[in-house]
Amino acid sequence: MVSELVTNALRYGGGVVITLRLIREGDRLICEVSDPSSTVPHLKRAHTDDEGGRGLFIVAQVSRQWGVRFTNHGKVIWTELPWR
Repeated sequence: MVSELVTNALRYGGGVVITLRLIREGDRLICEVSDPSSTVPHLKRAHTDDEGGRGLFIVAQVSRQWGVRFTNHGKVIWTELPWR
């Protein structure tokens, strides 16, 4: 999950400065990746012959929930996972 979100931030985030935060709150782990872009990521289903486009879909499938929030300096994509 971290690898996918960081890779997307570097590839599509509009800059080389990104921030990764991992936060444990009780029974959940929150992963936040921020970048300077205000572009909203799009969840899509890749076709069987596509070479890419599956990452955010997989992140959404394994997360309890995920989302995007905008800041004065770009956006933060976050995911929530169960902490065991």
